[in-house]
Amino acid sequence: MTWWSTGVRWDAGAGRPVLGWRGDCGAARERALRYGEVLGFRAVGARRCAGVWRGGRWVDCAGAAVLGGRTTRAQCPECARLDRVRSVAADTYVDDPRPYRVYLAWFGDGLVKVGITRVERGSARLLEQGAVAFAWLGSGPLMAARRTEELLRAALGVPDRIPYDRKRAVRAELPAAEVRAGALRGVHRVAVGLPGWPDSLQRAAECVVVDHGGVFGLAGLPPATAVVTELRDGGVVRGTLLAAAGPDLHLLVNSSRTRTGAGRGTGVVVVDGRLMAGWELVRDDGGEGDGGAGGVVSVPVRDVSAVQGGLF
Repeated sequence: MTWWSTGVRWDAGAGRPVLGWRGDCGAARERALRYGEVLGFRAVGARRCAGVWRGGRWVDCAGAAVLGGRTTRAQCPECARLDRVRSVAADTYVDDPRPYRVYLAWFGDGLVKVGITRVERGSARLLEQGAVAFAWLGSGPLMAARRTEELLRAALGVPDRIPYDRKRAVRAELPAAEVRAGALRGVHRVAVGLPGWPDSLQRAAECVVVDHGGVFGLAGLPPATAVVTELRDGGVVRGTLLAAAGPDLHLLVNSSRTRTGAGRGTGVVVVDGRLMAGWELVRDDGGEGDGGAGGVVSVPVRDVSAVQGGLF
């Protein structure tokens, strides 16, 4: 059976990243990732549309569409449309009877957002976004949660989305956990004190900050030197997994064998797990003259070492 990658997701219960796979007839499996292990893979063939996740299984793309290597969405337009038919994010599922939580997420200095997630999902949404710290603001019906989210965005002047490039740029230069907790508590205090919350949305009695620095492996994380921009047939990515945040995998690559744009010698290369979805990925442990377990990146990358401190 051929197994196709579905990218990186988070097991919230175990507090660890996993690689997902889909096989024939909607079969699915996962492999847990561990910091300090050598992660190596080679892309094979063409990148295929991942299809749609329905009822606990993958439904194959009807057109078996082939995708480009640079897009972070591993779905063709038709499967993407089907995926959003009953999507809370797209406001196409406004009658969802399940309870929702409103949260504050902190990604770095000046990088705070407000969002909502189903109560039953716990902290999974925050792990998927790469939130370094977060706190719950309240809970209630979907539309009340949505109205509260919009109210707080406008009142606090925070965005609804933060680009991954900005999250990556500050990930290796974060203040201590107590500093980021203090910053989050300050915003939380202002948010819960604002008038205009819907009556059906129950506000959190206190601010309890959950920090993901340890879960993500961020302590002592070196700044990234390069970011993978696409995978290609035959392209290899191999290195030691140092950290993971959201879909991003931070790999230490002790090799000069990187394509144009990457720094020479030892460096940290970030792989966005969304680029992995849709590929048949086979294990690559290296060999003689190929960098071995030390690592190699033979796919296109973008050099970010010179701009890490200049984004803000």
